[in-house]
Amino acid sequence: MSSLLDPDACYRAIQTKDVRFDGRIFIAVRTTGIFCRPICPAQTPKRENCTFFASAAAAHEAGFRPCLRCRPELSPNLFALVGTASTVSRSLRLIAEGALDDGTVGELAARVGVGDRHLRQLFAKHLGTSPRAVAQTRRLLFAKQLLDETSLSITDVAMAAGFSSIRRFNAVIHKTYQRSPSELRSAQTKLGDASKTPEITLKLPFSPPYNWSAFVRFLSARATPGLESVGSDFYQRTISLDGMHGVVEVRPVKEQHYLVANIRFPKVALLGQIVERLRRMFDLDANVAEIITHLRCDRILRPAISTLPGLRVPGAWDSFELAVRAILGQQVSVTAATTLAGRIVETYGERLVIEGMSWGESNLRFVFPRPEVLANADLTSIGITRSRAFAITSLAAAVVQDNQILTNFQNLDDAVQKLSKLPGIGEWTAQYIAMRALREPDAFPVTDLGLLRAMEKLGHPVTKTQLLYVSQAWQPWRAYAAMILWLSLDSSLLPLQEELSA
Repeated sequence: MSSLLDPDACYRAIQTKDVRFDGRIFIAVRTTGIFCRPICPAQTPKRENCTFFASAAAAHEAGFRPCLRCRPELSPNLFALVGTASTVSRSLRLIAEGALDDGTVGELAARVGVGDRHLRQLFAKHLGTSPRAVAQTRRLLFAKQLLDETSLSITDVAMAAGFSSIRRFNAVIHKTYQRSPSELRSAQTKLGDASKTPEITLKLPFSPPYNWSAFVRFLSARATPGLESVGSDFYQRTISLDGMHGVVEVRPVKEQHYLVANIRFPKVALLGQIVERLRRMFDLDANVAEIITHLRCDRILRPAISTLPGLRVPGAWDSFELAVRAILGQQVSVTAATTLAGRIVETYGERLVIEGMSWGESNLRFVFPRPEVLANADLTSIGITRSRAFAITSLAAAVVQDNQILTNFQNLDDAVQKLSKLPGIGEWTAQYIAMRALREPDAFPVTDLGLLRAMEKLGHPVTKTQLLYVSQAWQPWRAYAAMILWLSLDSSLLPLQEELSA
């Protein structure tokens, strides 16, 4: 059990079925050998029979099996639970992206800038288990969700969940649930046609509240024509992975604590990666209640927070795409940047090719250009200024040379410092990339004119230097503070400012 858990407080949470603790604690019942979410509808077990864990992985590693009734695989991940333990948060994100599918814990530790032993100690302290156990439980629970919610074959489920062999998959499922994968699956589930590109529908759980309207309000103004489509109740976009094309669509579900993703992609082995990208893009792992409680203590932000419950920080499907978009947004309006992004996609992007396309054909026509294409493109021919064109082609060339240049950072300061060394990327752009693409919760583009205008509107006019000082009270959640300030104004105008670097 994690050293940070208070057993008495945990028991009170399960007695009241408090949804705020879903994903923050898991309850294992020694008399049944099962672990549950705090919102499980089953009768509350006796206190003396309960053991509490900070993660599903810790409960599973201790020998308990997941409850088939409350389905721990649908609990929110809540990376923000560890608060300022950013090393653990960053490691969890990398594990979710598959860092331990083929790599070692030592390699993971090196990527986050700590030693192997220290990383294991941090995981034991905050999650009550090891990095390897987290990765194994993640594969298991994702496989269980696929069995429950899709018509994929057993072989495809194993591949999509990251298992190296069908035999290993069958053994793990049987050991955990005491039944085979086919026995776990509903009798009503019909297998799909293996000859067609599968359309997968999955639930993407989150910890409430979730401000969908504010989220799509931000994305709508920035939707790249031909690549994305945004409405009041949906987000669609094209995707490209391993040279193959696909389409994803995400929708909210009224009065439910999950979004629904429709995914059409030909290679099911990449399904886990697609789901993780969507979770990051829609900021589903944020412990928004904890974040807002902290920011609400600030008298400046309090009035704006009250009008934006459940606010999230919109992420990005792809870090390179977001970085290009950030450069396009330098010193121009969001509308102008969106127009330029559309030109890039239409001129240099590949035409969307996906078998049996049944939705989105009219709006979704291209995938974002590959870095090697933009590295050699004459962007001035489509109306992009020479300095900005040079910044984009230089960025693309750098990504071609090192495909991890936009993702391999040890912390926020390291990311901003390395990004700022690229031509045409200054402090604002680096912070914006860190905020949306790298999911750094404390990233804060302090030079943004929109933030200064929002502060003035709230009755607290400040200079850039003063804003930096004021923002220290919002740490470690300054990215969320920035979103609150931006959305307190007209989101179609924001963010507003960046100076080109030499």
